[in-house]
Amino acid sequence: MTEKKQPHLLEVRNLKKYFPVTKGTFKRVIGKVHAVDDVSFYVDSGETLGIVGESGCGKTSLGKCMVRLHTPTSGQMLLRGEDEKQQDLMKLDRKESFATRRRIQMVFQDPYASMNPMKSIWTSFDEPLQIHGFGDRKKRLEIASRMMEAVNLQPEYLFRYPHEFSGGQRQRICIARALALNPEIIVCDEPVSALDVSIQAQIMNLMRKLQKEFGLTYIFIAHDLSVVEYMSSRIAVMYLGKIVEMAPAKNFSDRCMHPYAQALMSAVPIPKLDVKKEEIILTGDVPSPIRPPKGCRFHPRCPHCTELCKTQGPELRPVNGDSSHLVACHRIGEI
Repeated sequence: MTEKKQPHLLEVRNLKKYFPVTKGTFKRVIGKVHAVDDVSFYVDSGETLGIVGESGCGKTSLGKCMVRLHTPTSGQMLLRGEDEKQQDLMKLDRKESFATRRRIQMVFQDPYASMNPMKSIWTSFDEPLQIHGFGDRKKRLEIASRMMEAVNLQPEYLFRYPHEFSGGQRQRICIARALALNPEIIVCDEPVSALDVSIQAQIMNLMRKLQKEFGLTYIFIAHDLSVVEYMSSRIAVMYLGKIVEMAPAKNFSDRCMHPYAQALMSAVPIPKLDVKKEEIILTGDVPSPIRPPKGCRFHPRCPHCTELCKTQGPELRPVNGDSSHLVACHRIGEI
């Protein structure tokens, strides 16, 4: 008798998020920004899915949809419950949504902007803990102190204000605050891009340590492929609202097959003086997400474009039968 396969911890199906474009006094809708356009992926317990792409590709909008800061236009977000059954986050009522909200937390790009400068760090911890019913004040203070120690900060810092900390310390505080509600998934929206390189390494190593310690699942959003490769189990490359390639992170730089992913990887510097790499220079500008091109979104900048690419959008499909490596390109195997 075969063992029943456990469903994915989080599964996103055909997710779309369009922002209306308005004009005039009466805010007449004249178009839509296709921020996230038919995106599907899954993430399992304990792994890190890296989402990478240039600015404006829809990475942050996708992350905010997952924590319900944005309401998706359509699609499904299936979260595995305690009974091993998946529940669609978009169909939950107010009470059910509140109960599941603590299971998915977010760490933002700018730690200073994500904290109220008028309130102490303790208040930033206490409010969500109080709302979600984490005991009395003494119990909540114990949780906050334990999380501060987990990110290598002294519990006494709880009674200071955000401006009294460096950028790296503020990001550690934001990570601790996300951990306070004991979540299963943390969406990390470029958590190290605003930090110095030396501090970036400290924060990434800390996040990997916390992942093992607390059994966390990360969705790690960034535009730096070297950072994503270091942090991730799998990598998804986004371009203009769509995922164009998804593959295991190990040796991704040598395995990537989509022309856009190859161009991104060619821009990553190699720390060796005797090794030279040919950089792929993309021509043209990124098309407008209000009027995305027909067919393949990447075809106006692709050096391998054909007439088929201009009329028919490719679907993510396995490469050589490998279901772990998916690419959306008509010419896979030819280039």
